[in-house]
Amino acid sequence: MSSSELLTRGVEEVVPKALAEEKLQSGKKMRLYLGIDPTGSKLHLGHSVPLRKLQAFADAGHEVIFLVGSFTAMIGDPSGRDALREPLTKEQVIKNFETYKEQAGKVLDFSKVTIRYNHEWLDKLTGADFLKLGSHFTVQQMLKRDMFRKRIKEEADIAITEFLYPIMVGYDSVILDVDCELGGSDQLFNMLAGRTLQQKLGKRDKFVLTTKLIEGTDGRKMSKTYDNCIWLEDSAKDMYGKTLRIEDRLITTYMECCTNIPMEEIAAIKKKMVKKENPMTFKKQLAEEIVRMYHGEEAAKKAAEEFSQGKYETEHDSTIFVDIVKEDDLNEAMQIKARTRKGNPNK
Repeated sequence: MSSSELLTRGVEEVVPKALAEEKLQSGKKMRLYLGIDPTGSKLHLGHSVPLRKLQAFADAGHEVIFLVGSFTAMIGDPSGRDALREPLTKEQVIKNFETYKEQAGKVLDFSKVTIRYNHEWLDKLTGADFLKLGSHFTVQQMLKRDMFRKRIKEEADIAITEFLYPIMVGYDSVILDVDCELGGSDQLFNMLAGRTLQQKLGKRDKFVLTTKLIEGTDGRKMSKTYDNCIWLEDSAKDMYGKTLRIEDRLITTYMECCTNIPMEEIAAIKKKMVKKENPMTFKKQLAEEIVRMYHGEEAAKKAAEEFSQGKYETEHDSTIFVDIVKEDDLNEAMQIKARTRKGNPNK
């Protein structure tokens, strides 16, 4: 990723953009971080988007930090949640993180990355400390969050800890004293809380950069909840097959956010798709590129070859595209397979 793409490629929003451009153009080394709560044991392709952005800043010579939410994961981020999240024990969090670094290592070069754990400072906060931090925010600010408004309307519970969550992750920014925080677009509120605390406590003026959220194989946000994930630890066959099942409209978004395919080439592909060129051609290119990144050249070629021979099988779908050999039939086969999976092949 070129330096000119740091603030654009795979990026949803930069706040405030002028500050980000000023810091980047100054030529000074910035400090930035990405925080992840290990609430599960697996990472999917959606997680790779901010990880790739973190690596891009590291490659550009900036100081980058991979922050493990070893404390906040026990509470759970309310972002995007319609109901209370089940709390985790410290033992569960530690167990989950055991595989996180190995999986994240498929994207991050940890020789260029500093790992920190937020229990290092959050464990030490007193009740008085929490009250002081909370005084910088209002209940009205918290209730502006969509998920809280929705829960109030539906008379669903909101835990006090969920109000505290953005304050605690905001305090991470204060301790790390960063120039920038990276995260998915669903993390914007939490990251802006950190920006507020840094300003009020006399730290650096931080900008936040949100990366685009990736939709899964069913067109919804990629999430283990929906069973629509392309996991970083998937086999080459599963990774290839799942990528072929994404909707055509997502092809170039995946290319931009999840691969190193040049943006000029992606722009050309967009034009070709507008002209109704067969999207399966580009979807196969995408699938092979993703497999190449996580399994290597040989595995990527083998996956593509097996598919082209009509003998493609995956661990989770042993009948995908068997006996399909004509290029022109592939899109129709995809639709038939999707309907069959829902239980009605004739709709």
